[in-house]
Amino acid sequence: MQIGVEASRAVENKRVFVIESDEVSAVALQFMLADECETHVLPDSATALAKGREWPPNLILLGAGIIAAEGARIVAQLKAQWSGLKILVVADSVDDPAVKAAKTEGADSVLLRPLTLEAVRRKVDTQLGRRAALDIPVVLT
Repeated sequence: MQIGVEASRAVENKRVFVIESDEVSAVALQFMLADECETHVLPDSATALAKGREWPPNLILLGAGIIAAEGARIVAQLKAQWSGLKILVVADSVDDPAVKAAKTEGADSVLLRPLTLEAVRRKVDTQLGRRAALDIPVVLT
């Protein structure tokens, strides 16, 4: 399904890993990004590290629950594995201790719930270095 997809982004082949313990959020993120990114949902960082050996990600969406379970050091470990990797922490609040610890370890930004298509794509596009589409209205007189 193509929902507001810019054609150039659909063929760009940016790889995104979603590492999230909340299955509903993980599937929602995969659905929101599938048209513009090669998106993989993974259950934990060990699986991501194994998959990334052959198919390195450009961006990881890392759930706060994973950080709480595995420790914030996983952020630094993931970033050390792949140069140029960006990490977005998916959380309910920026005040969450796991989010603060992840930011200290090098997470690039936070994606807050509730998740909306526009907010997710805007945040992902920013981390992937994509420019926002310029929309200039044309007035005919």
